[in-house]
Amino acid sequence: MTEANLLLEQQKDAVLTLQLNRPEAHNALNTQLLINLAQRLRQADADHHIKAVVITGNLKSFAAGADIKEMAQQNAITLHQDARVRAWSDISAFSKPMLAAVNGFCLGGGCELAMCADYIIAGNNAKFGQPEIKLGIIPGAGGTQRLVRYVGQARAMQMVLTGNIINADQAESYGLVTQICEPQQTLIEAQAQAAKIAAHAPLAVRMAKDCVKRANDLQLSQGLTFERRSYCLVSASDDRNEGINAFLEKRKPNYTGN
Repeated sequence: MTEANLLLEQQKDAVLTLQLNRPEAHNALNTQLLINLAQRLRQADADHHIKAVVITGNLKSFAAGADIKEMAQQNAITLHQDARVRAWSDISAFSKPMLAAVNGFCLGGGCELAMCADYIIAGNNAKFGQPEIKLGIIPGAGGTQRLVRYVGQARAMQMVLTGNIINADQAESYGLVTQICEPQQTLIEAQAQAAKIAAHAPLAVRMAKDCVKRANDLQLSQGLTFERRSYCLVSASDDRNEGINAFLEKRKPNYTGN
């Protein structure tokens, strides 16, 4: 299925792949593309047939940043009222597992989008950075906040203040990337890992994701309490009983999402 700026492919293994599709602009994230992406993620969140999502670009670019031509037409008032704010919020709020398969340029808004994923698999040709400072601006879609959580304050400060671009090896050593592949294998590997995740009990997967994400925002004692409550809730599910019974009976579990 195809729509403006976005290609969609429904996988048989419950994984939806969303491919950014503005190759003429290195997949720069204009408003319409972000709105389309947010809409598709909202739909995927509500679709019980979809259990995981992979976001990708092409071999040359994941996304090279915001659309500078579009940005040049905006001012402080229009930016405050920008539809992109809602789109970014919806992308960030996606509750199911989401992986980013990154090749080529992943800069500015593109890097911010990749960091909205639960983790990033990168081709060895990938380039990451927050170069907004070179345009007299700063990251505005989570770059200063998520980057710190991924790579630590000192490295985030260096990247944001210098605008320097790092390669895939540096990104992996910083903790921004979990795995490096040959570019042609990046999407294949991400889809395979997403399918593996999608095969697990849906409620357990979503609660596990929620617990891990909250670890950044809660004190340890609060996080442990939240984790324990989530564990107890999952233990009341039919899938929990199915998982244990399947293990004891040495068979593949049949999860229903209940």
